[in-house]
Amino acid sequence: MISFILPAHDEAALIGSTLQALHVAAADLGISFEIIVVDDASSDGTDAIALQGGARVLRVEYRHIAATRNAGAAAAHGDRLFFVDADTHIDATVLRAALAALDAGAVGGGAGVRLLGSVAWHERLGEAFFIHLFRLVRIAPGCFVFCTRAAFDAAGGFNLRYYAGEDVAFSRALARQGRFMILRETVRTSARKLRTFTALEHLKLALRFAIRGRRLLRSRDALALWYERRRERP
Repeated sequence: MISFILPAHDEAALIGSTLQALHVAAADLGISFEIIVVDDASSDGTDAIALQGGARVLRVEYRHIAATRNAGAAAAHGDRLFFVDADTHIDATVLRAALAALDAGAVGGGAGVRLLGSVAWHERLGEAFFIHLFRLVRIAPGCFVFCTRAAFDAAGGFNLRYYAGEDVAFSRALARQGRFMILRETVRTSARKLRTFTALEHLKLALRFAIRGRRLLRSRDALALWYERRRERP
């Protein structure tokens, strides 16, 4: 069985369509599955929408993405784990490719990412750049990561030292267990970080990371893109 694990904090606006896409993809393939939404301290009705969308809801109060993902894995019954962000849509094509990779002996992997909705030309360029970069360095974007249960356990799950970048550390830990694949197929995710934070804010974060390195990722204090209250679009 497949376990889809969705970490979520105040995702009422987007999680419904994500759950619908999961149901459609799984139905197209005729597979046995469960959906676990790990509701991390939401206050906007995320849990109610998740229940309506056919998910099992696990409530936590971590505000720590690595811990939230691990909690979902601990509650899952499947022997294949798919970590999907609450604003990310997967379809039958990418799901079929991921299962085929696991059937062929891969321990896990990820996929390229394209943005949902209308996208400006410079965003398309960035999208294409990062698709090629992730494939080159074999790092799975955190919005879609899959693996076997055995590989998850052997890798030690998501590293609790990190409040962001946990997907990078997890990808590398999985790659040490066996073949780790970045699929040619893509998933689609929201562009909200691009739309609700300015280019200057992104630049400042990049400069801080250049100076402090991974130490920056060990506290949520400087990670507003992930932990600040959701902004409205400017």
